[in-house]
Amino acid sequence: MFGNLKVVELASVLAGPSVGQFFAELGAEVIKIENPGTQGDVTRSWLFKGEKRTGSVSSYFSSVNWGKKSVLLDLRQDESLEALHRLIAGADILIASYKPGDSQKLKVDYETLSALNPRLIYGHITGFGVDDDRVGYDAVIQAESGFMSINGEKDGGPLKMPVALVDVLAAHHLKQGILIALINRLSSGRGDYVPVSLIDAAVSSLANQGANWLVGGKVPVRSGNEHPNIAPYGDVFETADNKRIILAVGNDRQFELLNEVLGVRLHQAAEFKHNSARVANRTYLNRELSEVIRQHRAEELIDELNRRAVPVGIVRKINEVFEAAPDHWLIKSEAKQGVKTFMAMPQGQSTGIDLSPPPELGEYTGQFMSVYGEQGVNTKK
Repeated sequence: MFGNLKVVELASVLAGPSVGQFFAELGAEVIKIENPGTQGDVTRSWLFKGEKRTGSVSSYFSSVNWGKKSVLLDLRQDESLEALHRLIAGADILIASYKPGDSQKLKVDYETLSALNPRLIYGHITGFGVDDDRVGYDAVIQAESGFMSINGEKDGGPLKMPVALVDVLAAHHLKQGILIALINRLSSGRGDYVPVSLIDAAVSSLANQGANWLVGGKVPVRSGNEHPNIAPYGDVFETADNKRIILAVGNDRQFELLNEVLGVRLHQAAEFKHNSARVANRTYLNRELSEVIRQHRAEELIDELNRRAVPVGIVRKINEVFEAAPDHWLIKSEAKQGVKTFMAMPQGQSTGIDLSPPPELGEYTGQFMSVYGEQGVNTKK
């Protein structure tokens, strides 16, 4: 699909690299530039307890680095910087995650590189914006954006989400911005600078929780799985066979159907008849539902609720999710598998791309320098 695009990745950790993998999944050539002084992308060294790393590829690194070519370049050295500049001259997209000021010091800022290639689209991820040089890792942004203040149990402390979701959100914002720039380039012939910060991506994703304050004047607080506006929604119940299910009842009709399946008439009581009443009486409601749900087996109950279009699910472990994962979720090679970074492929269209596994550190450096290094350039003349 994008097989004619050349993407240069000057980014590490999760947000920027996931954008690089997105374009690799679409067929683009993605060259990942890594710093030999730091042994490359820092996530190569982020191992979970007991992980036995093969080569230089950790589980974390492999999550967003499929289909790329790893090149080691010390951009403080003239030869490496000149080789990168030659690459940029023919590139379409650059993805960077430098904090403000660092790209200028290394001569890989947008002004410098766009002078070499006016068609270049420069995607830039920062923590707090292009005018704020604070280091902004996901956990810090979760705290600063308000997410941690609303995540956790009522009587517990603030919690960060166990996935670096702000990084994931920022990556999606950057993908969208780059795609808009690509569309604009079709008519203008020129590239553009596309900045996004983690803090902007996080705050813009507060959705109804932000509106509860901005419109309703209510400061959201930690409430566990409880939804501040709907009940029973997000509430977890245990079944007769010791499984945990979650309900996501979004309207009064669905609540009535839930009652029919459970063989009760809670929906007829004034305390539960309408959603606003159920929200106000959630503790009482959940106590009543817990007693009756505990009398049903999970599979049978879920089947019946699904038959009546009542939103319900079972709480699964990660291994259970992937044991029956459909092919469109996964990327596979002979020895490894991973999760695709996007799922919104137009109907009837497939990339047909076989991605290479996440690269070993610098495995493409020699080939790269033979093409873009001074010797390679001279040889071509």
